[in-house]
Amino acid sequence: MSERPLRLGVVSYLNAVPLVHGLEGDPRFALVRDVPARIAEMLHAGEVDLGMIPSVEYAAGDYAIVPGIAIASRGPVRSVNLFHRRPVASLRRVALDASSRTSVALAKILLRERLGHDPEYLTMGPPVEDMLASADAALVIGDPALYFRGEADRLDLGEEWRARTGLPFVFAFWAGRPGAVDEGGVARLQQALREGQAAFANIAAQYNGLGAGRGAESEAYLRRNIVYDLGEEELSGLREFYRRARNLGLIGGVPELRFHGRR
Repeated sequence: MSERPLRLGVVSYLNAVPLVHGLEGDPRFALVRDVPARIAEMLHAGEVDLGMIPSVEYAAGDYAIVPGIAIASRGPVRSVNLFHRRPVASLRRVALDASSRTSVALAKILLRERLGHDPEYLTMGPPVEDMLASADAALVIGDPALYFRGEADRLDLGEEWRARTGLPFVFAFWAGRPGAVDEGGVARLQQALREGQAAFANIAAQYNGLGAGRGAESEAYLRRNIVYDLGEEELSGLREFYRRARNLGLIGGVPELRFHGRR
């Protein structure tokens, strides 16, 4: 790695904490936190070297992926939900939380398949109650989705994707320009994740975001809902997502998957 710290754009949600466990005091890394869409913008602008970016953003640049690490699900994810108060089949207007363009693309794919057409979409963020006051349904991601306790039905998009494809869904991964990180840096990021996975209980107990004081619930989410592997099954799910996104015109083409530390 270079003498300058590697600038890491990190998602500011509970599910990203294990990814950088132990890196806070590592002088080789500088952590920058924000919502997924903003992390992607910073990567596109060269303001960070690697970003934990929404997977759809990979199709928008000349990037390579850090192997073996993702934020994914193999069923219910709990933190990417379409909240609704009328049957999904009758939705006409949907509010989209633009914090992650991957979740927006996934919602559009799944609703097109469910409804056979596109509902009207508008962009607005949480709180969920405000979104549901303006639309029939609200797509919400991250901690605001995970910890929402208002009255509304929810369609878990990770669960819906799995039911329709039989594949995992990859929401985000580390990506940066080719050559942005060397093999030593890749190994350190992989080690940080292993350390984070071994510390789920402490991470959940000490988390001071929206889930503060909900240690048991937060730990269960990290253990049971979030998949941190980027294995062959996850890569198959990622390619299928790109294929469906391209078919709807949400991305220009299915990108080749390239990886840091591999020739």
